[in-house]
Amino acid sequence: MLIDTHCHLDAAEFDHDREEVIADARAQGVRIMVIPAVEQSNFATVRNLAHRIDGGFYALGIHPMYVHKAQDEDLDLLEQEIARSMEDPRFVGVGEVGLDFFVTDIASGVQRERQEYFYSAQLSLAKQFNLPVILHVRKSQDTLLKYLRRCSLSGGIAHAFNGSFQQAQAFTDLGFALGVGGAMTYTRSLQIRRLASELDLSSLVLETDSPDIPPAWLHEPNRRNTPGQIGRIARELADLRQESFETICESTTHTAKRVLPRMILS
Repeated sequence: MLIDTHCHLDAAEFDHDREEVIADARAQGVRIMVIPAVEQSNFATVRNLAHRIDGGFYALGIHPMYVHKAQDEDLDLLEQEIARSMEDPRFVGVGEVGLDFFVTDIASGVQRERQEYFYSAQLSLAKQFNLPVILHVRKSQDTLLKYLRRCSLSGGIAHAFNGSFQQAQAFTDLGFALGVGGAMTYTRSLQIRRLASELDLSSLVLETDSPDIPPAWLHEPNRRNTPGQIGRIARELADLRQESFETICESTTHTAKRVLPRMILS
């Protein structure tokens, strides 16, 4: 089994061929696709889409790059939507939430304070409902960890992780898996490839972040990433680690189900 633990299949990039993209992923052996929300306006969209997909699941949250558009009342709406979704077997957790200090316009001042406010509030919701979180991590590892240590959570996934070994260990010690995907496939991504090859395999899950973070083999004019790329990403990880493709599939599937325990196929 292959699992894409992070794909934005609701994105406009898929509007003209979404069903074909989903069918291709299924044909490539991708049994589960997790679709995180990014703002209150797409809560219903990701829920409905997950229910349309055989093996579709979703998370609800407000992405740090959408915080500038959000109102404080959106947190109340998120709480209501999470409460409503707790009886939904396709709902897996709170996400995509986190902090982005890579984008300079939101990395300091009022915008950074706003990010941290929404992040802290959404961690509190995850704790309230005993849910894992799917974290957006860009140049923000230590600050993310600072908030995580303040509350006892159910763990989750540090999506598109690119930090130090010490930071990686800190996340895994808190019950998180680290998401690896397209960035790992570039030979120049030395730190990510080193992490992917040397960390304990039980710490890793597979993801695409579709339509973003395309792997190295996708070229212009169509660099759009899709969940169907997960199999080849898994083979790249197998080559890096000098392990079998089957071992990679088995371990990453087991880990994904461990950190997102509501993700159960009927």
